[in-house]
Amino acid sequence: MPKALVVADEVDERLWTDAVRAYSVDLVIGAGDLPYDYLEFLAGALDAPCVFVPGNHDPDLSGYTRYGGLSMKDGFPTAWPGPAGGINADGRVVDVAGLRFAGLGGSVRYNDGPNQWTQWQQARRARRVVRRAGWRRRRDGRGVDILLTHAPPRDLGDRPDPPHHGFDCLHRTVERLRPKWLLHGHIHPHGEPVPDRSLDGTRVRNVVGHQIMEFA
Repeated sequence: MPKALVVADEVDERLWTDAVRAYSVDLVIGAGDLPYDYLEFLAGALDAPCVFVPGNHDPDLSGYTRYGGLSMKDGFPTAWPGPAGGINADGRVVDVAGLRFAGLGGSVRYNDGPNQWTQWQQARRARRVVRRAGWRRRRDGRGVDILLTHAPPRDLGDRPDPPHHGFDCLHRTVERLRPKWLLHGHIHPHGEPVPDRSLDGTRVRNVVGHQIMEFA
C-alpha cells in the first residue's frame, strides 16, 4: 500500500525544513503551481521519487528530452528547469512506486502564460493520454490508478471565474480510464473544507496544500 505526500499550489514552510523527514512515504506527488526546488527538496529529504504535473504558474517544460544523461532542447544541451530527478507526468502515462499515473497538467487558457490550454487543446491531449494508457494496458494488463491533473473537471469543484474553470474533457477521460483517484490542485479552498467528490466511481480530491494519502 504505497503512501504519498501529496502537494499542490501552496508551500508549507514547515515542510521546507528537516522536519519533513518525520514523514515516512514512498513517493511525493505534485499537482502543480509549486516551486520546483520545493518539490526537489521534498523528494531529496524523504529519499522518495517525485511525480508531478505543471500548473499554470509553473515554467514551460515542453520540448525537453534526455539523451546520454544530458537534458536537451532543440538539439542542444540545456538545463532542465524542472525538479532534479522529478518525473513529469504531463501528457504521459508513468509508473512510480507501484502506481500507474496518467497526467494532464495546466489550466484553461486565460492569458498568454505557459501551461494553459483551450478546452479543445486539452481534449486532444487527453485523447493521446487515453491511447497511451490503452497501449500500456494491452501490454501488461494494468490500468491507471491515478489521474493527476492541475485543474479539476468542469463543474466538479471548479470556480465560475474563467481562470478557474475546469476542463470538460476530464469527464470523458475518467470514463475511459476508470482510475481510482483524480487528484488536482488549482482551486484554493481558503480554509473551507473540501469533501471528496465522485465521478463515475472515481474519487476526485482537491489536494491544495499538503496531505498524506495511502493508495490500496
